Amino acid sequence: MTPGSPEKIEFEYSRHGTQCLIANFEVASGQILVPTIAATRTKEDFFTNIKSVVATNPDAEWIFILDQLNTHKSESLVRWVASQIGFDGDLGKNGRANRSGRGILKSMETRMEFLENKTHRIRFLFTPKHCSWMNQVEIWFGGLSRKLLKRGSFTSIENLKVNILDFIWHYNQEAKPYRWTYEGKVLQS
Repeated sequence: MTPGSPEKIEFEYSRHGTQCLIANFEVASGQILVPTIAATRTKEDFFTNIKSVVATNPDAEWIFILDQLNTHKSESLVRWVASQIGFDGDLGKNGRANRSGRGILKSMETRMEFLENKTHRIRFLFTPKHCSWMNQVEIWFGGLSRKLLKRGSFTSIENLKVNILDFIWHYNQEAKPYRWTYEGKVLQS
């Protein structure tokens, strides 16, 4: 690349596959906890990642901040959280199987309300729709993209995974919490 000239990519470029990174940004330390890299981004992948994170300190209080992706409000996640916090109420049934129209599992909204309950030891806070930029891990993903992925060349999926995990390891060695600089002033139009 040179100034005033667009970036050029080799014509032989071929995509070797993609991967999904589930990264857990710990706000207090600035570190990435228990990253998961897989071929898919399903509710099972997310659920497995959450269980792995909580397993690092099973008795601790956990607050996860995330966007409103439907995989973040799955039936399996609600059932697991209920079992972890000792919830003994009736969860009801999921969706169309719920003829009574009651219960926590009834809809995404009722599941989200249960997951956000402030009395739970493991709870989730969901950013407003279209505001995932407020989530600090999104800022971290921007850095990963700029520093590793944007001009990266990876020979295989395994090579990509190794490079991402290596990046995370090095990042965590020097990690610091983000310092927010916005003071909440009303924007002028």
